[in-house]
Amino acid sequence: MKYNQLGTTDLTISELSFGTWAIGGSWGKTDDREALEALQTAMKAGVNFFDTADVYGMGHSEELLAEATKGKEQDIQIATKFCRQGNINELQTYSMEQVSNYLEDSLKRLNRDHVDLYQIHCPPLEVLKEGSVFRVLEKLKQQGKLRYYGVSVESVEEGMYVLEHTNASSLQVIFNMFRQKPLDKLFPAAMEKGVGILARVPLASGLLTGKFNHEHTFEEDDHRHFNRNGDAFNVGETFAGLDFAKGVELSKKLDWIGGDRGNMGRAALKWVMQQEAVTSVIPGFRNKSQVEDNLQALNVKPFSTQELQQLQQFYQQEVHDSIRGVY
Repeated sequence: MKYNQLGTTDLTISELSFGTWAIGGSWGKTDDREALEALQTAMKAGVNFFDTADVYGMGHSEELLAEATKGKEQDIQIATKFCRQGNINELQTYSMEQVSNYLEDSLKRLNRDHVDLYQIHCPPLEVLKEGSVFRVLEKLKQQGKLRYYGVSVESVEEGMYVLEHTNASSLQVIFNMFRQKPLDKLFPAAMEKGVGILARVPLASGLLTGKFNHEHTFEEDDHRHFNRNGDAFNVGETFAGLDFAKGVELSKKLDWIGGDRGNMGRAALKWVMQQEAVTSVIPGFRNKSQVEDNLQALNVKPFSTQELQQLQQFYQQEVHDSIRGVY
């Protein structure tokens, strides 16, 4: 396992880490026993960083992390997120009182006295520009309740504002072969300022595993069913903003990346890890086998310069114009 420094912080995290949305809920059926087994498998392989949020299963993924990391609190670093339990458009949601309550609730579920990285969970650009939430986070940092703070963003514009106007230590962004826009402007700016990048949705909600066909159906409580057109939250969080049928079509054109890399999913993760600005890629999982398969991405053959150029052209010519929403 390779470990990267998160920006200018003293957090050194595994280049392949994991997000815990899927074990909390909104990805269909979950099994706590399988989730805990998967978490143990990841940690045994050297994963020392997990990303969660207070709304993943309404705190359930935080509780699972507490159970899995008991006795390992000094070795396993956790990032969680806040604001989406409230109205993300109201400034009261970002007040000292409210954020303190969100944080204390997360700490109780995590069974910790501080959070390593506390992230604003995809707030509107207007909230970022208003700025008071960052003063709140600075105070909580001074109190020792959090070590560092960052922002999970939906768009390059939001990310650039955070870089240019705040002291956030990290940005969490949607980034994968279907969402390459951050490479142009955002990633170079983050590297220049020393801000870490956490790459989420690296497999485009499963499209980049190559496992789906046009007839595939998802369970009703899976966001790939109820949010595929952005009805519940930002459309980019589901299939990276692509229409499902279009995403399946495009994924078939990327079959070649799996080739001698084991499978398409491992190759897609490897591609993300090869991007210099990315501190850690955080795929989701629901069971041990998915964790084990994702971990194999660490060992597959990297993409050549020619292949990287080919994938960039593919994005520009065939994918870019099909992505919906502001990104």
